[in-house]
Amino acid sequence: MKKKEFRKRRKNLLKELDQGVAIINTNPHLNRNRDCQFPFRPDSDFYYLTGFPEPEAVAVLIPEREEGEFVLFCRPRDPLRETWDGRRAGPEGACRNFDADQAFDIGELDQRMPELLRNRQRIYYGIGKQSEFDSRVMSWVNELRGQARAGVQTPSEFITLDHLLHEHRLFKSAAEIDTMRTAGKITAAAHVRAMQSCKPGMMEYQLEAEIHHEFMRNGARWPAYNSIVGSGANSCILHYTENDQKLRNGDLVLIDAGAEFDFYAADITRTFPVNGRFSGPQRAIYDLVLEAQFAAIEAVVPNNHWNQPHEAAQRVIVEGLIDLGILHGSYDEQLESGDFKRFFMHRTGHWLGMDVHDVGDYKIDDVWRQLEPGMVTTVEPGIYIAAGSEGVDESWWDIGVRIEDDAVVTAEGCEIITGDVPKQADDIEALMRG
Repeated sequence: MKKKEFRKRRKNLLKELDQGVAIINTNPHLNRNRDCQFPFRPDSDFYYLTGFPEPEAVAVLIPEREEGEFVLFCRPRDPLRETWDGRRAGPEGACRNFDADQAFDIGELDQRMPELLRNRQRIYYGIGKQSEFDSRVMSWVNELRGQARAGVQTPSEFITLDHLLHEHRLFKSAAEIDTMRTAGKITAAAHVRAMQSCKPGMMEYQLEAEIHHEFMRNGARWPAYNSIVGSGANSCILHYTENDQKLRNGDLVLIDAGAEFDFYAADITRTFPVNGRFSGPQRAIYDLVLEAQFAAIEAVVPNNHWNQPHEAAQRVIVEGLIDLGILHGSYDEQLESGDFKRFFMHRTGHWLGMDVHDVGDYKIDDVWRQLEPGMVTTVEPGIYIAAGSEGVDESWWDIGVRIEDDAVVTAEGCEIITGDVPKQADDIEALMRG
């Protein structure tokens, strides 16, 4: 993402900081075990505004400040630590490479923050995310309160930054959508590779390895979330991530995996037969889920409300399961009893962006919000019939199917940015034969 994109984001937020100061801190660097650390990934809100990729950093946005509106606190340069742990930008690099108006050593944060908050009415920050940081913010405010007799005004309002910032993040710019298209193409190629590699006797984690190889080979260093590779009974566990069972002839395998490219997530799910051919019951459930997904995609258009794609998918699934004899009664009776939720227990989508379950309100004043151009959502209906499901013939057991794509809302409808991987059953079988 180019620097002008981050400048534009900061400018848009600064317009809304009415006599206030926004404080955004990044994630801590977490230990995996003993002296090994997890790979660092900056907080999405922090990175969205700064483009700064290092830990131990705090950004401060102060509208109409003479010395500059963007102040960044970060680690200083340290030749010894950089020899061991990698390069640092330091305060000078923060100004030169990341457009900070001023930058200071993170060790000076407690010393300098009271002055930056002086005579401001409001503080915007992620209240409650990190209790230790909450305490530090209050310590800065209390220091200012001690100067009240000298005429110093202290911020009197604390406002969570999420509401303002997350509304900005919900609507993607052209640059963001281009990045997400790339993430989608990389992810689609990985799912194609998994289908082509799959055969009975493999382990689930071997398919996971094929997917991650394709991610990294194309410049996506990390998955956007823990990859799900669930075969047989595991396909009916929504967030199964053990990925340690053998792929059996005659089973389905459900793969929910997405690449993160330049800090933006893709999210694709495909379900296919381990041996390359759907059985009769598997094909019946698969085709029903695909029909539901098509119905939901048709409902992803401007001015439809958020829940309409889910309602469209739900009707197709419930009526289809009734036709197959898996559910009983009418559609309205099923809605009233909720019995269908044994087999379709999740919603049909979620916002997508820098986070796989991205930020943004789904309702406004307790009313489903309308879809608008620039929003990005997943479309992912599913049916999961676990072994032992009451009243269901054994021929349907252990069939879990989810089909998921990523949709950008456009002025005319939506653009599917993950369409490079097959999802028609005949096309999947042909690809696996090839």
